Amino acid sequence: QVQLVESGGGLVQPGGSLKLSCAASGSIFSRNTMGWYRQAPGKERELVATISSGGSTNYADSVKGRFAISRDNAKNTVFLQMNSLEPKDTAVYYCHLVVGVTGANYWGKGTLVTVSS
Repeated sequence: QVQLVESGGGLVQPGGSLKLSCAASGSIFSRNTMGWYRQAPGKERELVATISSGGSTNYADSVKGRFAISRDNAKNTVFLQMNSLEPKDTAVYYCHLVVGVTGANYWGKGTLVTVSS
């Protein structure tokens, strides 16, 4: 059983920064892609950023230049450094993992990020 546990959400003022973390446990295998999605109130869940076990990254246009995704393979942990936050970034942020060998995918329970003055 795979578990993803997010942390680091909270309330931040516009222009501020937050760093999210997601620790994965279970049968995740060494080849996988981890990432972050977000869902704002009344909107569909959308991609924020992904990173493969080899380090290849992908970002939504809306966060390019402001957010940075990274991972620690030894600790099976993915991070999302969010800078220059804007009210439109307010959402529940979900950690996601796709196992390379099986294609199975898993979601965390989410962590709320609120950007407000």
